[in-house]
Amino acid sequence: MNEFDRLVGEQLRTMDQLLDLQLELERCQQLEQTYMKQNDAAGLQQVQENLRQKKETLLHVQQVFEAQTQQVIHSFQQEKVHM
Repeated sequence: MNEFDRLVGEQLRTMDQLLDLQLELERCQQLEQTYMKQNDAAGLQQVQENLRQKKETLLHVQQVFEAQTQQVIHSFQQEKVHM
């Protein structure tokens, strides 16, 4: 497997992480709405902390994905030069 293929594979795994995190965020936001309707301050506080952590993780994974995109582009350009 060449470098380009390896990098694309890594990027696809990162994209899966992004999608999973997005789904988790949506579930937490639904829970947040439920706790708000129930006036459950303790549950609301816990889910809001969970949301904050997931958003931080999502931001980090997005940054990794962007860096990987640059690596993929660079690798593609290098392979194109060597053809």
